[in-house]
Amino acid sequence: MKIAMLAAASDIHAIRWANKFAELGNKVYLICQQDHDVKQDIPNENVEIHKLRFKGKIGYYLNAMELKKLFESIRPDILNVHYASGYGTLARLTKFHPCVISVYGSDVYDFPKKSKINLSIIRKNLNYADAIASTSFAMAKQTVSLKINHELSDIKITPFGVDTKKFFNKKLDKKDKPLILGSIKKLAPKYGIFDGIRAIEYIIKNNLIDINKNPIEYHIYGEGEQRNEFERYIKNNKLSDAVFLKSRIPNEKVPEALNNFDIFIGTSVLNSESFGVAIVEAMSCEVPVIVSDVDGFSEVTSKGKYGAIFSKGDYIDLAEKIISYIENPTKRELMGINGREKVLLDYNWDDNANTLYSFLQGVKKDSIL
Repeated sequence: MKIAMLAAASDIHAIRWANKFAELGNKVYLICQQDHDVKQDIPNENVEIHKLRFKGKIGYYLNAMELKKLFESIRPDILNVHYASGYGTLARLTKFHPCVISVYGSDVYDFPKKSKINLSIIRKNLNYADAIASTSFAMAKQTVSLKINHELSDIKITPFGVDTKKFFNKKLDKKDKPLILGSIKKLAPKYGIFDGIRAIEYIIKNNLIDINKNPIEYHIYGEGEQRNEFERYIKNNKLSDAVFLKSRIPNEKVPEALNNFDIFIGTSVLNSESFGVAIVEAMSCEVPVIVSDVDGFSEVTSKGKYGAIFSKGDYIDLAEKIISYIENPTKRELMGINGREKVLLDYNWDDNANTLYSFLQGVKKDSIL
């Protein structure tokens, strides 16, 4: 099958899907705008990258003619669009069918709320699609709440999933080492990293644990617009011995980082955090997780069964959950083991990837009938 993917090549999730489709013996064309080119994560040699001429928001309109000509040249069997907003608009303007739109989060949670025009655009894009895929049930419900022509039962749930052969507990010797809390996320307001920093500050400055007996460190992997702000805050509040800002790391190095964590913290504050890949990766490594109560995190932890949940934006509640884990190592260990079992059951990458692939095959078949 020839699969055209209209998605940001700079996005690790798009690269993973494209690589998997190629591994399954398909010809894959990953098409993106100039400003969404490949970054750290490398596509499979059987994935052909096409970069469209125009950049930015205007590119979603101006690239339509070029994309239409590309489709006429490569003649794909199906188009899989990642993000219903920008790339969804571009796909709709080409009028190509069959098309499956994979919704991501901000496209159906945040984008439609900005204006009536945005809501109209997203409805048109979703109604243009022959089928829709969502990484979580919560996001599927949000999608149909936009009053589109697709039913909830029609939307295919296709989690991102984790390669459990790469993400596993390496059982490192952590004796006589500080207890490491960690986050792996972009440093942007919607991800709430500041709440994690303030929670650590609250614990230390209020002497809620004996730091000499139980030294703790908070390691944050990521880059983003808030980095300078965080650096100043850490310095001004004398947190340099406890909070460490690391760089963004490529996906292949994430298992190593996770295995050095004793507790993983997910602090997002918006429901557009619709799945939580990093949470699932941590669970796969048997790292106990503490997450905010946004939709995606609640779903992957089964509303607290496989991880502790705190009220989003409430750093004191987060601090209390951290202390509970610190004071109960047996609880941490059990939560980590159970988290791994949850991932093996519901979020195995091969199973999840095959689900989306089979869905694409089915949509292609239906379009021929």
